[in-house]
Amino acid sequence: MTRPSIGYGMRHVALFVRDLADCERFYVELLGMQVEWRPDEQNVYLTSGGDNLALHQADPNAARDESVQRLDHIGFFLDSPDAVDQWFAWLRDHQVRMRTEPRTHRDGARSFYCYDPDGTLVQMIHHPPVSQWESERR
Repeated sequence: MTRPSIGYGMRHVALFVRDLADCERFYVELLGMQVEWRPDEQNVYLTSGGDNLALHQADPNAARDESVQRLDHIGFFLDSPDAVDQWFAWLRDHQVRMRTEPRTHRDGARSFYCYDPDGTLVQMIHHPPVSQWESERR
């Protein structure tokens, strides 16, 4: 038997966040995602089209055990290297805490890292193979 198609790839991430409203504002107002579904006041599902980001309210009084979290970062693919620099300026101008400046990697990708209000590491990246794949499938 041959391996089945992976379909559209990994397009869903779910995060526990301490301040649901603040994180929703970051992803909706600053990154431009849209609310897809709000099943209740402790959960919101966001999308930018072909993806899904679930934000779940964590217990704000519970001790944060960083050893439990295995997520390194989440990433948003951008369609050009210039878009990376534009996003960096936009987010910096909105007082988003940055981890790195934009840089071009050895493989030709260009990216930077910032933090959402809850401390999740977010990468904004232009990755040429993904951009090529997206343009060929249209």
